[in-house]
Amino acid sequence: RQERDIDYALYEREFKRRIKRAIKVLTPITNEAVCGLNFYRGRGKKPELKANEKLKLILIHQLFGKSNRMMSNALLLFSLMTSIDTSYKTIERLYSDLETEAALFNLLILILKKKGVIEIDSCGDGTGYSLFISKHYLSEVNKLKDKVKEQDKDEKKAFVYKFALMDIKTRMYVCYGTSLKSEKDAFNKAMIMLKKLDISLKSIRLDRYYSNPCDVKRFPGVKVYIIPKKNAGLGHGDEWLNTMKSFVEDTLNYIEEYFQRVNSETGWAQDKKILGWKVAQRRLDRIDTALFCRLIWHDLFYLN
Repeated sequence: RQERDIDYALYEREFKRRIKRAIKVLTPITNEAVCGLNFYRGRGKKPELKANEKLKLILIHQLFGKSNRMMSNALLLFSLMTSIDTSYKTIERLYSDLETEAALFNLLILILKKKGVIEIDSCGDGTGYSLFISKHYLSEVNKLKDKVKEQDKDEKKAFVYKFALMDIKTRMYVCYGTSLKSEKDAFNKAMIMLKKLDISLKSIRLDRYYSNPCDVKRFPGVKVYIIPKKNAGLGHGDEWLNTMKSFVEDTLNYIEEYFQRVNSETGWAQDKKILGWKVAQRRLDRIDTALFCRLIWHDLFYLN
């Protein structure tokens, strides 16, 4: 089969255009995301940064991929642009700051609303981000296959798993979950987040790791596209029966729909190219916030 020619020059131009547009819209959209948020604070020292400054700072930190100490020094160079000057400890605390977490969630809802994401044909996939420079997730996947998607509770954690659900039409992520335990645990958290959003699914595409009757049952009334395992049988309810029936009776069209899941794999590749394949944070709540920021950047790249 002849390989399709790739115009790398066009790819790079499009790549730069998306980044420039995302950075250009960052200030107005972060201001809009926090304008309706009010936080109760008791007695004590007031925060050094406003909510919109916190939101902008944590997103910039993830985009540049620098350590907290390096980032605080780098802020001196563009403090005239951001009007933000703070210490590296303040930056690290942002990753466990409840106000910042609320602002990020509000920003995600705002982005999806601006793009008109309401009822979607979706695809979902998981990936891993390294917590150590010596471990690369893709290399481990090639060696261990699906075994790498789970970590023993007694072992030192090498990866954090992230599952994200994408709207195929807009290429935007609508929800996500993270876990130090397994990709399936991250998937479960993503589904919990989906219930909090005013977004419904028309269809969903998942890889063989989720080709189980119990996973298909989670989506009543939704068209599910999975590749059945060799030992797949019937007798697991209507949702599973309808999925198997579609696979057998209209295999070619079914496979064509299923392989739109490649959008998720492409999304992970783009995200890691721009934002990196490892996470510097160590606490689970801060790891989760860091990966939430990367999801926000991905959606910002596709906003215009």
